[in-house]
Amino acid sequence: MRVPAARGGRTPHALRLVPPCRGARQPHRPVDDRGESVAHVPRLRVGVVFGGRSGEHEVSLASAASVIAALERRGHTVVPIGIARDGRWVVGGDPLRALAAEARVALPSDDAAGEVKKALADRAEAVDSGATASLARTEPAGGLPAELRHLDVIVVMLHGPYGEDGTIQGLFELADLPYVGAGVLASAVGMDKATMKAVFQAHGLPVVEHLVVTRHEWRTAPDRLARRVAETIGFPCFVKPSNLGSSVGISHVRDAGALPKALDEAARHGQKLLVERAVRGREIEVSVLGNDEPVTSLPGEITYPGDFYDYATKYTEGRARLTVPAPIPPETSRRIRELAIAAYRAIDCAGMARVDFFLDGDRILVNEINTIPGFTATSGYARMWEASGLGYGELLERLIELALERHREKGSWQ
Repeated sequence: MRVPAARGGRTPHALRLVPPCRGARQPHRPVDDRGESVAHVPRLRVGVVFGGRSGEHEVSLASAASVIAALERRGHTVVPIGIARDGRWVVGGDPLRALAAEARVALPSDDAAGEVKKALADRAEAVDSGATASLARTEPAGGLPAELRHLDVIVVMLHGPYGEDGTIQGLFELADLPYVGAGVLASAVGMDKATMKAVFQAHGLPVVEHLVVTRHEWRTAPDRLARRVAETIGFPCFVKPSNLGSSVGISHVRDAGALPKALDEAARHGQKLLVERAVRGREIEVSVLGNDEPVTSLPGEITYPGDFYDYATKYTEGRARLTVPAPIPPETSRRIRELAIAAYRAIDCAGMARVDFFLDGDRILVNEINTIPGFTATSGYARMWEASGLGYGELLERLIELALERHREKGSWQ
């Protein structure tokens, strides 16, 4: 397995061999249908957790569908574990198909979730609730389903609150279960944009000028808040919930007249809101992988029609384009990758993350870090690694190795 070398290597795009899990058995393994070698990782019993209570439920299903298929191709025993929108566990049978059928009913009619439909097509053959009831059983919210108790590792494919924010990571920590990705603290900081930006600023990282406000402030003193936004941030600006991703609840506000509607929309999704100055720059992304010695992919550039990278643009096939490597000068690429590592370390991240930037002339601004980025084979995180020499299946194997390594290290000092 090969990944780009850590910073400080001979060249920024150098590759190095990554050893298999220490102490792991090395059975014979085939080559999967993407032509990737699967000879260095033992067969494992891998739980994949998906769905969840957030507004990014459908995005999570798409990520899980790709992950499950890739892990099955590579010979692992995959245990799908769903979480319904109301928090119930969905286990046994085919939870992904059951939740996918529900999601197909709820998907927007404008096909804003086209990629989700495509990724779930093979699983969601039946939409009728009677047809899907027999596919899986449900258990009450809370607790720990029996399926979780006999796993080698868990791949968390939950996006948004109640999954990407440290809550389920805390549950797995209490149960002493290895899981892929960031721990409780990094997940919580990475989910809350206001806290994330405060941490970035404390570490000297450049961020977009912003204002943190609350739903209570907006509802009790709207005129005063509107004046504060106009005086400190100005227009145009962006208003967004502090704790959601995938551009859910975001509004592009061109003038003061549009501000109330934008604040109302953001307030529907959480009590903490973020108002950011609009930056007319290029959007650059970098994938990060690792624990104590994180490495970066080649940067990619997102281009799209319209004012901003909204939900419909992100999840409708053909609306946005990711160019890897980003057409930027080598020195700019090097600096962006350094800042990606700095942001990753600032929140004490582990496993993986995607770090997003604005390139505003000569200024590089850290926008945000996403600790569980979209994870289909065509998502930005995977595509940037593919362009950097690390295929989708190998990427999953490496993430599992990192999860097991971190779990062993925790056990050595607890």
